[in-house]
Amino acid sequence: MSAATTPRERPARPGPREQIATLVGLLDRPLTSYYLLLGCTFMLLALGLTMVLSASTVEQLQATGSPYTLVQKQVLWVAVGLAAMWAASRMPVKVFRTFAYPLLLLSYVLLLLVLVLGVEVNGAVRWIHLGPLQLQPSEPAKLALVLWGADLLARKDRLGQLNEWRPLLMPLLPAAGLLVLLVMLGDDLGTTLVLLTIFLTLLWVVGAPARLFAGVLGIVGLLVSILIVVAPYRMERVTGFLDTSEQHAQGINYQTTQGLYALASGGWFGTGLGEGRAQWGFLPHPETDFIFAIVGEQLGLVGTLVVLGLFGLLAYAGLRVARRVKDPFTRLVAAAGTAWLLVQAIVNIGAVIRVVPVTGIPLPLVSYGGSSLIPTLFTLGMLLSFAKREPGARQALAARGPGPASRALSWLGLARR
Repeated sequence: MSAATTPRERPARPGPREQIATLVGLLDRPLTSYYLLLGCTFMLLALGLTMVLSASTVEQLQATGSPYTLVQKQVLWVAVGLAAMWAASRMPVKVFRTFAYPLLLLSYVLLLLVLVLGVEVNGAVRWIHLGPLQLQPSEPAKLALVLWGADLLARKDRLGQLNEWRPLLMPLLPAAGLLVLLVMLGDDLGTTLVLLTIFLTLLWVVGAPARLFAGVLGIVGLLVSILIVVAPYRMERVTGFLDTSEQHAQGINYQTTQGLYALASGGWFGTGLGEGRAQWGFLPHPETDFIFAIVGEQLGLVGTLVVLGLFGLLAYAGLRVARRVKDPFTRLVAAAGTAWLLVQAIVNIGAVIRVVPVTGIPLPLVSYGGSSLIPTLFTLGMLLSFAKREPGARQALAARGPGPASRALSWLGLARR
């Protein structure tokens, strides 16, 4: 056979070791955290808008005559949140530190206003009216604790005051405790757990002694137990969570039971967008606390695994930023902010699948609501800003050249000269 007729040899396919080495190489690039944060955020936002529309269509059509009322509001919140994320991604670290004390004081004031001028929604007084807007102050309070706690501990680290428990906890413990108290007076146990998670994460990152950390963790556990016992409706939720008998299926466990029915009816690939049963009034609050059940029903097990995977990648990227940055403040903010989003997602999803009692907190980036969405996107913008400060990231960004937004501004003649 001549050389002209010799068949071409196919290139050898890479084996498992080569594929793993390629994946590790991709994850080790300077801008990996940046692109993971950006990609996961936009995918979760797109999924959230789709599911909010699907979950609220029937209810809004009956209530307002238009099936798009709720999703139109969510689109507005997404636009505001993306603007906040874009601005945060371009801010220097010193600007975040200047926000810390004013934002904490503002959170105290707003939480006090809830106790005086609060509006009751679904049996809980957690909201206030600011003109045409309805705000839940406990949501920006999470961001306030992250920034203020990180700034405080970074200053103490520079002064070498983190070796003893008293300077480590003062005034971090009383300030965080007051924030938790004000939130609890609004009957918001879910946000209280997130605030305690942020507090414990800050202590963990600065290397608090194991004995001190265990003591604080014990106090937190005791506090949460007391808060559950003193509130009858919280005790009922715990009792219903522990008792899975049919007698609670139409009572305290009605929402979780309907959520499980929705998940089970989705099967592997779901019933299809807008084709579920839960949004027809069977599942209370499907667009907020239980939107994960709508995902499971309409997109199936595959859809829920995609959501879990996106949150897993988001957590990996945030913790990667915390591990790679050098500045103590940015490390603390990245770790505490990531813990906040991850724990909130775990608690929300855990309530839907009946792993933890229902606490009434939204699924980040997916559930309806601007009070939660805007601080979340601002926090992700901070993580993007920090990701650009990882080793080698600035050089990689410079080599990449201006992005689409910068090129568009340049074309319009609006870019900075």
